[in-house]
Amino acid sequence: MTVDFSLTANVVDIFARSIQPAIIQIEGGRIAAIAPIAEAEADPTLPYVLPGFVDAHVHVESSLLVPTEFARLAVAHGTVATVSDPHEIGNVLGVAGVEFMLENAAHSPFKFCFGAPSCVPATPFETAGAEITVADIKKLFENPKIGYLAEMMNWPGVLHRDADVMAKIALAHAAGRPVDGHAPGLRGDDAAHYASAGISTDHECFTAAEALDKLAVGMKILIREGSAARNFDALIELMPEHYHHLMFCSDDKHPDTLVLGHINQLVQRAVALGNDVFNVLRVACINPVKHYHLPVGLLGEGDPADFIVVKDLRDFEVLQTYLDGQLVAENGQSLLPAAPIAVVNNFHAQPVTAADFQLPTTKESATLRVIECFDGQLITARVDLPATIEKGLVVPDVAADVLKLAVINRYQPHVTPAVAFIQGFGLKHGALASSVGHDSHNITAVGCDDESLARAVNLVIQAKGGLAAVGADGQEILVPLPVAGLMSDQSGTAVAEAYAAVDALSKQMGSPLGAPFMTLSFMALLVIPSLKLSDKGLFDGQQFTFVDAVE
Repeated sequence: MTVDFSLTANVVDIFARSIQPAIIQIEGGRIAAIAPIAEAEADPTLPYVLPGFVDAHVHVESSLLVPTEFARLAVAHGTVATVSDPHEIGNVLGVAGVEFMLENAAHSPFKFCFGAPSCVPATPFETAGAEITVADIKKLFENPKIGYLAEMMNWPGVLHRDADVMAKIALAHAAGRPVDGHAPGLRGDDAAHYASAGISTDHECFTAAEALDKLAVGMKILIREGSAARNFDALIELMPEHYHHLMFCSDDKHPDTLVLGHINQLVQRAVALGNDVFNVLRVACINPVKHYHLPVGLLGEGDPADFIVVKDLRDFEVLQTYLDGQLVAENGQSLLPAAPIAVVNNFHAQPVTAADFQLPTTKESATLRVIECFDGQLITARVDLPATIEKGLVVPDVAADVLKLAVINRYQPHVTPAVAFIQGFGLKHGALASSVGHDSHNITAVGCDDESLARAVNLVIQAKGGLAAVGADGQEILVPLPVAGLMSDQSGTAVAEAYAAVDALSKQMGSPLGAPFMTLSFMALLVIPSLKLSDKGLFDGQQFTFVDAVE
């Protein structure tokens, strides 16, 4: 039930680029009036009221939280809405997974805008739990809560005008929904050809030059800063000239960092760099609402009363967050109640043994195609290194940080793991395993030896989803993820604490990565070049073909 009230504050009008002390009257969950008061009568300590922040592209599942719990954490930081691609759970459960997200989100006043996943499965080169077809997308667009066609990751299909790809895009256009892009590294004519298919955004730019190519052909650029992929520093220079065509997003945000901050942190950083505050706030608050036609108020008379109260326009400390006139967070604490969480899943993997991860060879010497991962990036490189061979087996070289990477099909029992090698994780002992493995969400594991790999993977299998770390002296930590093997059924704060513990153990084991589990989750993401591992084998993302791990 809404309560009518008024508040006095400095009202930030982003459109007029002005700040005016005023009394805001809220009635029936909407802004009934904004009555300016004379400067001479204004209290110099008044806080500032501005539209709420919007995350313009996020996979809620990557927070390890269901939508209602994500919202409970996000509102404390002034976020009032997200543009959310549910393709993670879509890859596990298909349309039923999308419907789960919609149903759970309906228990919160938070303004989720979910998309119709465009690429489930992401590629034919991996095993997913479901498929979302052209017919499924047509049916999804009959639901007004589905606001857009989610990121079109099959950029080769767009460039070659694949019939199924173009049919999905045509459905979005016919339904009046925007189409999100995903085109890492596309430049020049390729970027223009991709955009000409009617794709309006891209969140995968990792250089300003790439972003400029896409801006030049009419695309909106999302400045991404998540738990693994962090492109803010590379792209923020675009702000002064291109702020009308930019948005902020997190893409993937783990719970330990979501507890600390969200889009508010990007706003603070951008302003601290000297960017005009109105430009920054347009990017954070206005552009996503306009582009995706979100039902979010923008602090105009008659608008839904969705706004935030901040202490100042420097640190953007969020004092209060309102949704439809309801106070949902105050002084960093969420006021949203917990909602019931159903458990749905699709998990059939059976326990493995250390022998399942062995990589035999008859060669006395060989060369490894090694995946090189990078902190803060989804892209990888290929490094060719001499193989370490012991007793007819290709084994890790822990001293050289060449560890074993494995992907295990979780949708079918007793499938042989795919095995390759990776550099950059830095583990000195033990192994990590996760059922969060973009995009098909098979089990992905990295380890220093086969025994540790088997232990970590079996912890995940026994829980039917989770994050596991096994270290020396029998150390084991598991964060269970019973909801589709992606999300917890516990509170956001509890999951954040559990995640922090498993993250800390992974770093005690030697990993220098800022978010080892987030990085691990992208090592099976075949649509991001250049070398990744699926449950079917090592995959060259530039040539779009399988390659041998050992030559």
